[in-house]
Amino acid sequence: MRWIWIDKFIEFQSGKSAVAVKNVTLAEEHLHDHFPGFPVMPETLMIEAMAQTAGILVGEAKNFKEKVILAKIKKAVFFDYVKPGDTIRLEAQIESITPEAASITGRIICAEKLIAEIDLMFSHIDQNLAGKKFPKENFVFTGTFESLLRDVFISDAGSGKSESEQDG
Repeated sequence: MRWIWIDKFIEFQSGKSAVAVKNVTLAEEHLHDHFPGFPVMPETLMIEAMAQTAGILVGEAKNFKEKVILAKIKKAVFFDYVKPGDTIRLEAQIESITPEAASITGRIICAEKLIAEIDLMFSHIDQNLAGKKFPKENFVFTGTFESLLRDVFISDAGSGKSESEQDG
């Protein structure tokens, strides 16, 4: 089973940046146990949500032909909690991308307040220098991940424009 920690993309600029949102609800079981009596979204899950947002951005930049995996958390600084009822905005921007790897900077925002700064590195594992072999099928980008992008691209036939860019 795969856990998806983002609800949808609201902006997507191919090869450049992406913005996703996550609605945090008390219906999520992990919130009941993280801090009993004080439910907050665990920071590790916010890092994973950023990794999913940025990983899809990096994968799409290469037309999902590469298997992209999180290689390193370069920075993860948290400034506040996220509680049930909050909606977080995950902003990812590609710093660099090479055949072997990609680097992104990210921010998590909630109600105009900076919650976290998260910088990540990804590996294109089929291009690894150690010569390791991986399965031919893309086990990273499955139909589940592709469905997250569907709403962004349906309205403008794959231009990568966000809904706000199309409306303006």
